[in-house]
Amino acid sequence: MTKPHALLTCLVTLSVTSYAFLSQPHAASAREASPPAHTLTIQQAVDRAYTRYKAVSDGANASYIPYLAKADTKLYGIAVVTTDGKIFKAGDADYLFPVESIAKVFTLAHVLKAQGTDVIQKKIGVNATGLPFNSALAVELNNDKLTGSPPPGNPLVNAGAIATASLVEGHSPEAKWESVLSTASAFAGRQLALNKDVYTSEMADNQHNLAIAILLQSYNYLYADPTETIDLYTRECSYNVSAQDLAVMGATLASGGTNPVTHKKVTDATTSARVLAIMATAGLYNTSGEWLYNVGLPAKSGVGGGIVAVVPGKMAIAVYSSALDTAGNSVRGQLAIQSVAHDLKVSIFQINTN
Repeated sequence: MTKPHALLTCLVTLSVTSYAFLSQPHAASAREASPPAHTLTIQQAVDRAYTRYKAVSDGANASYIPYLAKADTKLYGIAVVTTDGKIFKAGDADYLFPVESIAKVFTLAHVLKAQGTDVIQKKIGVNATGLPFNSALAVELNNDKLTGSPPPGNPLVNAGAIATASLVEGHSPEAKWESVLSTASAFAGRQLALNKDVYTSEMADNQHNLAIAILLQSYNYLYADPTETIDLYTRECSYNVSAQDLAVMGATLASGGTNPVTHKKVTDATTSARVLAIMATAGLYNTSGEWLYNVGLPAKSGVGGGIVAVVPGKMAIAVYSSALDTAGNSVRGQLAIQSVAHDLKVSIFQINTN
């Protein structure tokens, strides 16, 4: 064989091999998945997402909370609830897990409805911080007027959520807790319960959040006793939900405040709209912009492994899978919701040209 012919054969072989390698499906990116050839039903979209990402093992549990560190990474459930009360699910959609930061959404809704939109904007702030969810530096930067927010920053990061908890009304800590839990239960359409093991685990190692509360108090942006507020905030993050619960809770926001399963009015349309706006800008911590760019839905994640995304006027999509990325968002949860959203074409930015 001549040298030019051998070189040509080598290049062709290399090109074919490279094409074959690059054409393999990539489990870690929903953006690379081929769209379906026809319009899918909701259940088909749910089943497709469940099957597509069932084998994904990327990410790690939240190791700094002992209870969460022990979660079974094989558990994986998807649920969709529409605003007319229809439920679609796959996998471990009924498995109970700690709500964690997703609770911030429903405590925010409670305070917004009770005290009005101006209170949140003036006493907490609504801008994304661009920093990790538990950042104390963000509080300092806000206080020094280096951003456009008051020191707490945003109701969906820890500092803002702690300040929000301090605004919950009640003549005692127990009365405040009852307000928080009853609101969340109304959103879920069933009585939710505190996971005492999670609460105890987090309270035993809660110095950082207490420090944030005291820092806020020093700037006059905490509105109740720091110790009592941190206890309430920790309880708020420690009640159990399932993916189906989260989908019902999200669908309540999607319907303007009426629970689509119980048909009870939980909040109002104005409150729902404000909550969804904040979810869109800060719901997935410091990767919220990437999420909105790629998926186009307001959403909220929690380090317990849950994510709920809301399609206003239509539905909510929720997923449970405990393994997280470095920002604290469920790896498989993000992929599955993006898959369902893309298959159903439900981005809030989707332009219908038909």
